[in-house]
Amino acid sequence: MSPPPAASNPTKQSRDSPIASPSEVSIAAVSPSEPAFTLNSHEGELTLVTTGNKASAIRLASFSTPPMRAFHMSWMAFFLCFFSWFGVAPLMPVIRQELHLTKAQTGNSIIASVALAVFGRILMGWLCDKIGPRKTYAALLLLGSLPVMCIGLSHDYASFLVFRLLIGIVGASFVITQYHTSVMFAPNIVGTANAASAGWGNLGGGVTQFAMPLLLSAFLSLGAGTHWGWRMAMFVPGAAMFLFGLAYFFLTEDSPDGNFAKAHGKSKPGRTLADACRDRRVWALFLIYACCFGMELTIDNIAALYFADYFHLALTAAGFVAASFGLMNLFARPLGGIVSDRCNRRWGLRGRVALLGGTLCAEGLALMLFSRMHWLPLAIGAMMFAGLFVKMSNGATYAVVPFVNPRALGAVAGIVGAGGNVGAVLAGFLFRASSLTWPQALLILGALVTLSSLLVTVVRFREADDRSAHEDSQSRLAGQMAAAGAGVGD
Repeated sequence: MSPPPAASNPTKQSRDSPIASPSEVSIAAVSPSEPAFTLNSHEGELTLVTTGNKASAIRLASFSTPPMRAFHMSWMAFFLCFFSWFGVAPLMPVIRQELHLTKAQTGNSIIASVALAVFGRILMGWLCDKIGPRKTYAALLLLGSLPVMCIGLSHDYASFLVFRLLIGIVGASFVITQYHTSVMFAPNIVGTANAASAGWGNLGGGVTQFAMPLLLSAFLSLGAGTHWGWRMAMFVPGAAMFLFGLAYFFLTEDSPDGNFAKAHGKSKPGRTLADACRDRRVWALFLIYACCFGMELTIDNIAALYFADYFHLALTAAGFVAASFGLMNLFARPLGGIVSDRCNRRWGLRGRVALLGGTLCAEGLALMLFSRMHWLPLAIGAMMFAGLFVKMSNGATYAVVPFVNPRALGAVAGIVGAGGNVGAVLAGFLFRASSLTWPQALLILGALVTLSSLLVTVVRFREADDRSAHEDSQSRLAGQMAAAGAGVGD
């Protein structure tokens, strides 16, 4: 059989094309203009297959293809959302003094900051299935920027609590980020893509810990005073969110094949949400994510106050220490996705799930260790050690999510993502309890997280799905090696 003639339509794919056998190598395209091919090693032929236009590799220097534009735009949007979401946290020592907040009121504001995202994440998943991630993300950035800019209107505990509650909706940006990268990247690299986009976006929660006190100091140096200083500081990230929302709408596409209205037609998000709700694996991952991402949200919220109150650090110093936890997202969450992809190549989906159980157990033990530290250098080291496994567990969780129910990806991502906020809300009640110190609350959380690692036994996949994911990963890896070898030969 000879290669297809040049005049043939390269974008038309055969519906009868079989899945590549072990003797064939799949090479996925990275843009809609490049079709996917199968290289038959026996006959040296190129034939079209139905692998689609998902990217099979991450090319960080590229911004020209829809997958890489979505990757970069989604993590930057998530970074801004996280920066804004937790921008109040490092300023709390100043705000608490100005508004005369009690311990219970401070705890309530922490709970409020993550509560609305529980429902927001489910809503964002539903909207992604219905109208696509491009419109959903743009709308969230534009609308979410308003309470961020307007929190400066707070004049007492009640108004501050309302604005902090409303700001929590931007935490739902995580679901859109994971949805967008999941539909853009192939199974062999989706774990890394999801973990990297989320991890680099999560960096916003670390950068804001030292950036916001510095921004406050800048306004103070201009003579603003603390009353206006923290309010003006919060206006800055809100304005950045608004501008980026416009950019997201015009610079991204919903999928490698174009926007949803053109590429997918009408969807049935109600049915996909019902399908996701009936799957017990979704709820197991919901609880697992409550115990990993929920702990990340909790520590992002309390770290500056924790080190200020228990180790008597000044505002800026406490902010820098708290930032060290969030900045670990630069590598720790992507590491969870990278290792998960490697486990998938060797052991299939069972390898991904086993990794998740291991990192979750280690996270719980590390949190208990952190709670027992009373010397500042050891406390910082223990917090970062716990942070490594917290963030690896986050990445490992969303390396599993795309395989649970691909037809209901938005619904699954939304429900599981909501679990992280539920975990943070429930943890918040421990930190507002007058009968518990914050170290005691951390110890209890560590024990609960350790026990939660047993939930991975519920997350099982059919043997056919496991084998298919494993074979796809192997074939795409072999394809990349074959393409690299061909390039060397040229």
